[in-house]
Amino acid sequence: MGVYLVTDRRLCADVLRTVKDALDGGVRAVQLREKDMDSRELFYLARRLRELTRVYGAALFVNDRIDVALAVQADGLHLGQRSMPITEARAVAGPDMVIGASTHGLTEALTAVGNGADFITLGPIFNTPAKLEFGEPLGLAKLKLVCSSVNAPVYAIGGIKREQISDVVSAGAAGIAVISAIIGQSDARLRSQELVEEYCACKAQME
Repeated sequence: MGVYLVTDRRLCADVLRTVKDALDGGVRAVQLREKDMDSRELFYLARRLRELTRVYGAALFVNDRIDVALAVQADGLHLGQRSMPITEARAVAGPDMVIGASTHGLTEALTAVGNGADFITLGPIFNTPAKLEFGEPLGLAKLKLVCSSVNAPVYAIGGIKREQISDVVSAGAAGIAVISAIIGQSDARLRSQELVEEYCACKAQME
């Protein structure tokens, strides 16, 4: 997935417009994460995003809400530490739905992958206002440890800027997950393009 965009409509004037700009910039994976949105509103937003991501050949993930993910035929479901257990979600969603899991350390990462997560996000790696509840940043050393310890792709999240992508990829991350690096920017297309290009360049150097 490379660059995995996580939505937060509070950071932008129009989340659909911002996601479209990100897709124009090369992003090919989007997670709809709007925890305070009521079910009906979330469903209609998810349906619009499903239509949009299909146009670009991009993957759509829905955070936490397996009912919405199934209803709009999303590509995947993203679960947090307080979400439905991964094993139960898999039983409901079936074998074809991709399941990602948010983790904040080695133990959570090992547990998530052991329970069947197809990929994980790990963070916060760096300082970020969005992840203050999860404590001090993990840093690159812990990212490298987790990447070398789990048998699944790891996406680094938390305060990741363009100039840090090289270090994150070198630590073993399969990609980066971002919120404000795109959603909170005045030119989401350009910021997305910069992140995608930097990620691709870093991956190419390692091959």
